[in-house]
Amino acid sequence: MSEVVVAGGDRDRLGAALEAAGATVSYAEGTADRPSLEAAGIEAADVFVLTDAGLATSVTVALDCNPALRVVVYTRDSVPEFVKGQIGHIVDPTLLDPETVAEELLR
Repeated sequence: MSEVVVAGGDRDRLGAALEAAGATVSYAEGTADRPSLEAAGIEAADVFVLTDAGLATSVTVALDCNPALRVVVYTRDSVPEFVKGQIGHIVDPTLLDPETVAEELLR
């Protein structure tokens, strides 16, 4: 079973789709800083999902806590250039629904 940490508002409900597909999902509160990522279990997570490009620095922090993370950004917004090299997948919710993304992530 996959352990997933979601950061950002998750307005498209990818977290719920991941839970429905069998993942254990926790949420990093607020700005997804180190304490909130640690409280959400980032050290043991398999996947980190960011749903708000404005919180892009959380990708670097999450990977510092757990270098083996698979990082996915699921947002309509542009992702800052400084973090693109650390992200495995960038997905626009207008192109792929949360159920399809969840299914692919949990394969």
